[in-house]
Amino acid sequence: LLLLPAGCPVRAQNDTEPIVLEGKCLVVCDSSPSADGAITSSLGISVRSGSAKVAFSATRSTNHEPSEMSNRTMTIYFDQVLVNIGNHFDLTSSIFVAPRKGIYSFSFHVVKVYNRQTIQVSLMQNGYPVISAFAGDQDVTREAASNGVLLLMEREDKVHLKLERGNLMGGWKYSTFSGFLVFPL
Repeated sequence: LLLLPAGCPVRAQNDTEPIVLEGKCLVVCDSSPSADGAITSSLGISVRSGSAKVAFSATRSTNHEPSEMSNRTMTIYFDQVLVNIGNHFDLTSSIFVAPRKGIYSFSFHVVKVYNRQTIQVSLMQNGYPVISAFAGDQDVTREAASNGVLLLMEREDKVHLKLERGNLMGGWKYSTFSGFLVFPL
């Protein structure tokens, strides 16, 4: 049992940090782990462990010129992971799966391969486009398209990139896809 004196300031920084009392970290005893990785005490205090950290960043090292026969979904596949904290980005499918409900940040950057071409890339959440990026200057080769968004995601929601039209430059890792958990809900 933890008793606090009257007027004693208690500050909870956020769901991923411990509760702080007058500059000292409190250790909550008699706790049991919950299903989502948080620890809930008999006092009803919930503190998330370091496993709540989620972040990924992936790149392509080759051009992406899909044919209708080889890639009907037009998913943009990445071949190298730079960061994958929590292992929620699957390199094989190039799909990120949310481990818990929360606010997530995503960004992507792609470069078109040829001039006289247009590229359009969409960020897909559970199979539906959320945001897109477009590059279509007919006189410019290696034109870039980028976008970013904050999304409210439920546990097990999926996010990936879809090439709506055009071909992407991949050499030198021009095409990137990144995301991270801003905070759990």
